[in-house]
Amino acid sequence: MPEFTAKDVQALRRASGAGMLDAKKALEESGGDMEEAAKWLRIKGLGSAEKRAGREATQGAVAVGRDGNAAAIVELKSETDFVAKSDEFVSLADELARLVASKGEDALSERQDEIDRLRSTLQENISVGEVVRIEAEPGGAVDSYLHLQAGRGVNAVVVAVRGGDQALAHDIAAHIAFTRPSYITRDEVPAAEVDAERATVEEIARNEGKPDAALPKIVEGRLNGWYKNRVLVDQAYIKDEKRTIATLLGPAEVTRFAQVVIGD
Repeated sequence: MPEFTAKDVQALRRASGAGMLDAKKALEESGGDMEEAAKWLRIKGLGSAEKRAGREATQGAVAVGRDGNAAAIVELKSETDFVAKSDEFVSLADELARLVASKGEDALSERQDEIDRLRSTLQENISVGEVVRIEAEPGGAVDSYLHLQAGRGVNAVVVAVRGGDQALAHDIAAHIAFTRPSYITRDEVPAAEVDAERATVEEIARNEGKPDAALPKIVEGRLNGWYKNRVLVDQAYIKDEKRTIATLLGPAEVTRFAQVVIGD
């Protein structure tokens, strides 16, 4: 057996930018000789991970995992949609999402070698992007929605509700996927944002020549429209625009949601 240690593998990995499995294989092939191992990596085209790491990864796939009352979203990033649509890439994203749902975000470290191997195999800057895990409260429910494009997830939403069931959580998740709110209720919108928008719409109304007496009503009307773009419960339900999300929920509440979209 070639004589080298885990520290040798780490040293070669840092020096070459190769993945852990590739660094280990190189040392095995070179009998533990560091210089020969580095040369082997260069010949195989596996020593350019550091250069790849500097390239922008704007593509990728999002996946959703479920485990009991918990759901997770994991974004796996790549440079091109060609790689992002590959079966191996999508399968790894799915596996990572299931892992996070069942064991938490820290469990991703268990699959780091697989991420490194995929980076070397596909010759792209591949990394984990956004990771979110949401667990429903006792008696609550959690569900998700995943929009697929060419076989990969590109828009993922997870929603937890209190006082509602999984079907309701799913309907809300599907709605969020297309309307992309930032907040659940108006109370969550930072006061500074509201004040800035109020001042802007008032100035616009004045520039339009609106009478001073009518300004308060005009400003509030335009603010309400602004809220509808940002606040979930104020939005018209996409499947029935005569109803708001607030009326769809009834006595139930959305306690938390998360959305991850490729390219954002």
